[in-house]
Amino acid sequence: MQYIYTMQQPGQINQHFSCIVVDDDEIDLLTVLAFLSEYPHIKVTGFFDSPAKALETITATQPDALFLDVDMPGMNGLQLREKLMDVPACVFITSYPDYAVESFEKQVLDFIVKPVTATRFAKTIQRLEEYLLLRKKASLLHHTIGADTIFIREGHGEIKLQLHDILYLEAMKDYTAVMTAERKYMVATPMGSLIQAKPFEQFIRIHRSYAVPKHFIRRMSGDELELENAIRLPVGRTYKEALTGLKTDL
Repeated sequence: MQYIYTMQQPGQINQHFSCIVVDDDEIDLLTVLAFLSEYPHIKVTGFFDSPAKALETITATQPDALFLDVDMPGMNGLQLREKLMDVPACVFITSYPDYAVESFEKQVLDFIVKPVTATRFAKTIQRLEEYLLLRKKASLLHHTIGADTIFIREGHGEIKLQLHDILYLEAMKDYTAVMTAERKYMVATPMGSLIQAKPFEQFIRIHRSYAVPKHFIRRMSGDELELENAIRLPVGRTYKEALTGLKTDL
């Protein structure tokens, strides 16, 4: 079963989340804990100076998020994350930016290079909140795909969304934003998987983050695409060739 839900509006919901922090440097560990104390809705359910000590607690308590140092003796943060892929969100905090590429292969939500600042940490918390709220709301509504419609069950009723009313799709990690003129919906399906479904066969990917209905394309200028509704979206370099010839005025 796939899920769909409406986008949360600012201030609409105040969910509480849990997290565990692991860092072998005492000062860095205390710094992260101090920053987290500024967000009372994020509860620290444990903090540890080694992955080995943390593993059992994390497995037993299943927190919403992990804040992990990467370079630690014995088992490092990347190896710990590999054992805990069921934890929804993971933030790596490290002094070594070279770990960035490898960390994103572990489904990391964010990667912070030490020293951590309050401003940078606030951006991470915002990203974490948005992501976890999407996951928590995903179980509230679901959708089914028909020939040319998406039916969304909301409460005791259903919303019928016509596919021709969709302006474009936007990739948001494991979710896809479905944009219409009236609302934004969030589908708990990656965009790459969604556009492979038969009802979306008339959509074409124009960027790593965007896909549009082919019949909405008006023109392409440089690295930008204009749709019939005057919406402008960026065009990725690797997608330009696929767009050539779709319309005579591209």
